[in-house]
Parts: sequence; C-alpha cells; structure tokens
Amino acid sequence: MTADPALLLQMFLLLLVIGGFAGVLAGLLGVGGGIVLVPAFYYTFHGLGYGGPQLMQICLATSLATIIVTSMRSVLSHNRRGAVDWEILRGWAPGIAVGAVLGVLVATSLRSTVLQGIFGGLAIVIGLYLGLGRTHWRLGQAMPKGVTRAALSPVVGFLSVLMGIGGGSFGVPLMTLYNTPIHRAVATAAGFGVLIAVPSVAGFLLVEIAPENRPPLTIGAVNLVAFAITIAMTLLTAPLGVKLAHAMDPKPLRRAFAVFLLLVAFNMLRKSFGW
Repeated sequence: MTADPALLLQMFLLLLVIGGFAGVLAGLLGVGGGIVLVPAFYYTFHGLGYGGPQLMQICLATSLATIIVTSMRSVLSHNRRGAVDWEILRGWAPGIAVGAVLGVLVATSLRSTVLQGIFGGLAIVIGLYLGLGRTHWRLGQAMPKGVTRAALSPVVGFLSVLMGIGGGSFGVPLMTLYNTPIHRAVATAAGFGVLIAVPSVAGFLLVEIAPENRPPLTIGAVNLVAFAITIAMTLLTAPLGVKLAHAMDPKPLRRAFAVFLLLVAFNMLRKSFGW
C-alpha cells in the first residue's frame, strides 16, 4: 500500500495522542501502557486502511517494543530506590522468558480476529480485577517456588505476549495476591516486562507481513513510526500521571479505567466474532 502523506500525517497525530494518553495512565494508575496501546494501535491502523490477517500481530509487536524501553527505564528508577525484589525476578525470569517465546510462536500462527478475541477475553479478566479486586485478597504469604513457580511463570510470559503487554497487568496482581507489598510488586513487575518484551520482539522482527498490509516503516511486525512516537510521548507524559496520582484519589480512577477497559474488551470481542 502506497504511503499517502495525508494518511501519514493522520497516523502521526493519532499516535501523539495515544502515546500521551498511555503515559499518563501508566503514571497515574500504575497499569502498563500495552493494555491501552494494543487496541489504540489497532483502531488507528485499521481506520487508516491497513488490515489483513496479521494486523493484530503488528499491534502486539509494536506495543511490546515500546515496553522494552519503558520497562528498562522503570526498573532502573525503582532499583535506585531499592524497590526491585531481585530474588523474585531471578527465580521467575527463566519461565517468563520461555513463556514469552512460546507466546510469539502461537501469536504468529493465529489470525488477527483470533488474537482480538484472546485480547478481549483476557482484558475482561484484568478489567474485572481492577474494578472489583480487594487489597486483602491472598493466595499465599510468599511468592511460590518449585513446581508452582515453574507452572505459573511461563503462563505470565505467554499470556502477556498474546496481549502485547508487559509485566504489570498480570505480575502486579499475582505478586500482591502472594503478599508482596504493592510498591515492590510494581517495581519487580517492570523487570517482568523486560523479560517478556526482549525475546518476543526479537521473534516478531522475523515475521513476514505482506507489504500492502503493513503501515509504512514496519520491520517484521514492529512499526517504527508508532514505536518512536509512543516512546517519546510516554516519557514526556508519565511524570504528569505520577503527579496527578499524588494529587488525587486513585481508587475511583482505577474503577473508571476498569469500566473503560471492559468496554474496549467487549468491542474487541465483538469485532473478533464479526458482529
């Protein structure tokens, strides 16, 4: 598909808004930007006329590429405050990385409509937890090891890649359910994001997508334009979200975001089923 200058301008402006919004949400609510970026990329690219059976792969891969940068920055920042639990990170790293690789293998074999359905279904689970979850809920008093860790860690990596998200959406609830303090869970989950994003993006860069179905400047399944603009905007606006978080009560905002996420999830499911 030939790159129309008007379309490129529209894409540029939309991505500025998307990146800014994702950055504010990440700073305000502590949720990963990927949960917003994937559907936003999909609606942007689809609205500009790019489609095909691999469109969701482009959205997942591009979102994960941004997570490499944002997660690394977050880990370094949290580590300076001594908030990262390196014991948890080292123990869970192999399984998460293996799960991420398996996620790429599965995602590259599925059509866009199937990936939309998976994203929608998992986003409903995350939205319900954000809206209805309670801080006192516990599955155990410490993060599991042994067989339980070996079973759960690949699932975190696998499901995260199928949604194009980092470690926050699954990692933070998991750690808090196992009695990890929230600030330590958020900091350590940023490390999960690096473990998920690096191997998965390496795999997505090798995916072949028909030229007529991919936006301009796409290598493999990663769109460089969306990646660059989103990174620039999230780095600018995330500090604003942090300031707002300290000035406002985050609980009603989390519930409002949960409703928003549920609406997005149901819409993705609707599109997946062709309704």
